[in-house]
Amino acid sequence: MPGFCSCGSELPPDALFCHKCGKPQRELPEVAAELPAPVVQPPREPQPPPAPLDFRNPLALKIALLVALGATALFWVLPFVNWLAAGYFAVFFYRRRTGRAINVGAGVRLGWITGLFTFPPAGVSVLYLINVASSLPQFLSEPHSRELIAMLRSSPGAAVLMLLLEVFILTTFLSMAGGALAALAAKRGQPSPPRGGSSA
Repeated sequence: MPGFCSCGSELPPDALFCHKCGKPQRELPEVAAELPAPVVQPPREPQPPPAPLDFRNPLALKIALLVALGATALFWVLPFVNWLAAGYFAVFFYRRRTGRAINVGAGVRLGWITGLFTFPPAGVSVLYLINVASSLPQFLSEPHSRELIAMLRSSPGAAVLMLLLEVFILTTFLSMAGGALAALAAKRGQPSPPRGGSSA
Protein backbone atom coordinates (compact mmCIF):
# COMPACT_ATOMS: atom_id res chain seq x y z
CA MET A 1 0.00 0.00 0.00
CA PRO A 2 1.48 3.31 -1.10
CA GLY A 3 2.21 5.93 1.55
CA PHE A 4 1.28 9.57 1.50
CA CYS A 5 3.11 12.60 2.83
CA SER A 6 1.42 15.18 5.05
CA CYS A 7 1.35 17.48 2.03
CA GLY A 8 -0.87 14.94 0.25
CA SER A 9 1.55 13.68 -2.37
CA GLU A 10 1.87 9.96 -2.92
CA LEU A 11 5.24 8.48 -1.88
CA PRO A 12 7.06 5.62 -3.59
CA PRO A 13 7.86 2.60 -1.42
CA ASP A 14 10.85 3.05 0.98
CA ALA A 15 11.02 6.80 0.25
CA LEU A 16 13.28 8.75 2.56
CA PHE A 17 12.01 12.22 1.55
CA CYS A 18 8.93 13.62 -0.05
CA HIS A 19 9.69 14.40 -3.69
CA LYS A 20 7.36 17.39 -3.54
CA CYS A 21 7.96 19.17 -0.22
CA GLY A 22 11.24 17.50 0.84
CA LYS A 23 9.99 16.45 4.27
CA PRO A 24 11.92 13.47 5.69
CA GLN A 25 9.73 10.40 5.99
CA ARG A 26 11.77 8.36 8.46
CA GLU A 27 14.89 8.72 10.63
CA LEU A 28 18.17 7.32 9.36
CA PRO A 29 20.34 5.41 11.81
CA GLU A 30 23.45 7.40 12.71
CA VAL A 31 26.66 5.71 11.71
CA ALA A 32 29.39 6.34 14.22
CA ALA A 33 32.45 7.74 12.56
CA GLU A 34 35.38 5.44 12.92
CA LEU A 35 38.28 7.27 14.50
CA PRO A 36 41.78 6.18 13.53
CA ALA A 37 43.57 4.25 16.22
CA PRO A 38 46.03 6.46 18.08
CA VAL A 39 49.64 5.89 17.13
CA VAL A 40 51.57 4.88 20.20
CA GLN A 41 55.23 5.80 19.90
CA PRO A 42 57.69 3.74 21.88
CA PRO A 43 59.33 5.69 24.69
CA ARG A 44 62.66 7.21 23.80
CA GLU A 45 65.64 5.61 25.35
CA PRO A 46 67.44 8.07 27.59
CA GLN A 47 70.64 9.32 26.01
CA PRO A 48 73.66 8.29 28.06
CA PRO A 49 75.53 11.15 29.70
CA PRO A 50 78.72 12.23 27.95
CA ALA A 51 81.84 10.41 29.03
CA PRO A 52 84.04 12.56 31.26
CA LEU A 53 87.20 13.90 29.67
CA ASP A 54 89.78 12.01 31.66
CA PHE A 55 92.11 9.04 31.27
CA ARG A 56 89.14 6.61 31.32
CA ASN A 57 87.79 8.05 28.06
CA PRO A 58 89.41 6.02 25.23
CA LEU A 59 88.27 8.35 22.47
CA ALA A 60 89.73 11.39 24.23
CA LEU A 61 93.02 9.56 24.77
CA LYS A 62 93.19 8.46 21.15
CA ILE A 63 92.54 11.96 19.80
CA ALA A 64 94.97 13.54 22.29
CA LEU A 65 97.72 11.08 21.33
CA LEU A 66 97.25 11.58 17.58
CA VAL A 67 97.19 15.36 17.93
CA ALA A 68 100.28 15.24 20.17
CA LEU A 69 102.16 13.30 17.50
CA GLY A 70 101.16 15.86 14.89
CA ALA A 71 102.23 18.72 17.16
CA THR A 72 105.61 17.05 17.69
CA ALA A 73 106.11 16.85 13.94
CA LEU A 74 105.38 20.59 13.70
CA PHE A 75 107.84 21.49 16.49
CA TRP A 76 110.63 22.12 14.00
CA VAL A 77 108.40 24.38 11.87
CA LEU A 78 106.23 26.23 14.43
CA PRO A 79 107.82 25.91 17.88
CA PHE A 80 105.53 26.88 20.80
CA VAL A 81 102.63 27.57 18.43
CA ASN A 82 102.37 23.84 17.78
CA TRP A 83 101.62 23.18 21.48
CA LEU A 84 98.86 25.80 21.50
CA ALA A 85 97.45 24.29 18.31
CA ALA A 86 97.61 20.79 19.85
CA GLY A 87 95.09 21.65 22.57
CA TYR A 88 92.91 23.55 20.10
CA PHE A 89 92.69 20.74 17.58
CA ALA A 90 92.23 18.05 20.23
CA VAL A 91 89.01 19.79 21.32
CA PHE A 92 88.03 20.49 17.71
CA PHE A 93 88.39 16.85 16.64
CA TYR A 94 86.68 15.54 19.79
CA ARG A 95 83.66 17.79 19.14
CA ARG A 96 83.58 16.71 15.47
CA ARG A 97 83.68 13.04 16.45
CA THR A 98 81.14 13.09 19.28
CA GLY A 99 78.89 15.97 18.21
CA ARG A 100 78.73 17.13 21.82
CA ALA A 101 79.35 20.60 23.13
CA ILE A 102 82.41 21.07 25.32
CA ASN A 103 82.61 23.76 27.97
CA VAL A 104 85.80 25.61 28.82
CA GLY A 105 86.63 23.36 31.79
CA ALA A 106 86.37 20.22 29.64
CA GLY A 107 88.44 21.92 26.93
CA VAL A 108 91.17 22.69 29.47
CA ARG A 109 91.14 19.06 30.68
CA LEU A 110 91.44 17.68 27.15
CA GLY A 111 94.20 20.21 26.43
CA TRP A 112 96.03 19.09 29.58
CA ILE A 113 95.85 15.43 28.51
CA THR A 114 97.17 16.44 25.08
CA GLY A 115 99.98 18.42 26.72
CA LEU A 116 100.98 15.38 28.78
CA PHE A 117 101.25 13.32 25.60
CA THR A 118 103.14 16.13 23.88
CA PHE A 119 105.73 16.58 26.65
CA PRO A 120 107.93 13.45 26.22
CA PRO A 121 108.72 13.94 22.51
CA ALA A 122 108.97 17.70 23.05
CA GLY A 123 111.49 17.24 25.87
CA VAL A 124 113.60 14.90 23.75
CA SER A 125 113.43 17.34 20.82
CA VAL A 126 114.53 20.29 22.96
CA LEU A 127 117.43 18.36 24.47
CA TYR A 128 118.51 17.20 21.03
CA LEU A 129 118.24 20.75 19.69
CA ILE A 130 120.43 22.14 22.48
CA ASN A 131 122.96 19.34 22.06
CA VAL A 132 123.26 20.02 18.33
CA ALA A 133 123.22 23.81 18.70
CA SER A 134 125.92 23.81 21.41
CA SER A 135 128.45 22.77 18.80
CA LEU A 136 127.57 25.67 16.49
CA PRO A 137 129.72 28.82 16.88
CA GLN A 138 126.83 31.21 16.20
CA PHE A 139 124.87 29.58 19.04
CA LEU A 140 127.79 30.03 21.47
CA SER A 141 128.18 33.69 20.51
CA GLU A 142 124.84 34.70 22.07
CA PRO A 143 124.95 35.58 25.80
CA HIS A 144 121.87 33.50 26.77
CA SER A 145 123.22 30.49 24.93
CA ARG A 146 126.61 30.80 26.67
CA GLU A 147 124.87 30.87 30.06
CA LEU A 148 122.84 27.78 29.18
CA ILE A 149 125.92 25.86 28.02
CA ALA A 150 127.85 26.89 31.15
CA MET A 151 124.97 25.70 33.36
CA LEU A 152 124.78 22.39 31.48
CA ARG A 153 128.53 21.85 31.92
CA SER A 154 128.67 22.83 35.60
CA SER A 155 125.66 20.82 36.85
CA PRO A 156 124.22 18.81 33.96
CA GLY A 157 121.62 16.93 36.03
CA ALA A 158 120.05 20.02 37.57
CA ALA A 159 120.19 21.94 34.30
CA VAL A 160 118.47 19.15 32.40
CA LEU A 161 115.80 18.83 35.06
CA MET A 162 115.22 22.59 35.02
CA LEU A 163 115.01 22.59 31.24
CA LEU A 164 112.60 19.65 31.18
CA LEU A 165 110.45 21.32 33.83
CA GLU A 166 110.21 24.44 31.66
CA VAL A 167 109.28 22.33 28.64
CA PHE A 168 106.66 20.48 30.70
CA ILE A 169 105.10 23.75 31.87
CA LEU A 170 105.12 25.18 28.35
CA THR A 171 103.62 22.12 26.67
CA THR A 172 100.86 21.57 29.22
CA PHE A 173 99.88 25.20 29.76
CA LEU A 174 99.91 26.08 26.07
CA SER A 175 97.86 22.98 25.26
CA MET A 176 95.39 23.84 28.04
CA ALA A 177 95.11 27.38 26.65
CA GLY A 178 94.48 25.96 23.17
CA GLY A 179 91.75 23.67 24.51
CA ALA A 180 90.08 26.59 26.29
CA LEU A 181 90.24 28.69 23.11
CA ALA A 182 88.63 25.91 21.07
CA ALA A 183 85.82 25.53 23.60
CA LEU A 184 85.23 29.31 23.62
CA ALA A 185 85.25 29.46 19.83
CA ALA A 186 82.73 26.61 19.61
CA LYS A 187 80.52 28.23 22.23
CA ARG A 188 80.58 31.52 20.35
CA GLY A 189 79.65 29.77 17.10
CA GLN A 190 76.57 28.09 18.59
CA PRO A 191 73.19 29.86 18.41
CA SER A 192 72.16 31.24 21.76
CA PRO A 193 69.12 29.56 23.37
CA PRO A 194 65.86 31.59 23.31
CA ARG A 195 65.21 33.61 26.42
CA GLY A 196 61.93 32.99 28.21
CA GLY A 197 59.71 35.89 29.20
CA SER A 198 59.86 39.50 28.18
CA SER A 199 62.57 41.83 29.35
CA ALA A 200 61.45 44.53 31.72
